[in-house]
Amino acid sequence: MDYKNIQELIKTVSDTQITCFEIETDDIRIRMEKKEAQVVVERVPENVRHIETVTHEPLIKETIEMQQVYTKNKENAVSENAVKTIPDENIFIVKSPIVGTMYTSPSAESKNFVKVGSIVKVGDTLCILEAMKLMNEIESEVNGEVLEVLVSNEDMVEYGQPLFKIIKK
Repeated sequence: MDYKNIQELIKTVSDTQITCFEIETDDIRIRMEKKEAQVVVERVPENVRHIETVTHEPLIKETIEMQQVYTKNKENAVSENAVKTIPDENIFIVKSPIVGTMYTSPSAESKNFVKVGSIVKVGDTLCILEAMKLMNEIESEVNGEVLEVLVSNEDMVEYGQPLFKIIKK
């Protein structure tokens, strides 16, 4: 198929009510899609494998409720007013180094590694991230107190997603 044939094909599709057109020959594949007055042409050589792209919604929740974290409850959590007065440079955010599933305890029957108000030291295990059946312990990089747990047990996490907020001590 030469350039002139392709031009004629584009004009023909443009002049009709067809919204999608695809043709495949021995050496090329042409797909045209029309949205309103616009024609989109995709030309893919036959010997190139088509890779489908998938768009995922971010797994970080837009609104994280001011959960029981900020209420004075049985976990001795910090009050909401106190949280607002902590300078940003004193808060360390632990981010996920991999994509995987987060576990807050070593087993379903065990207690969580940490909870809001827990005092942590460098090297303390905060959670486990499972990726491809491998369990990766995520350790604290700072000494401090857990201010907020941003992800629930068994939630999927993305690379770079914030997991914990720790007040540096």
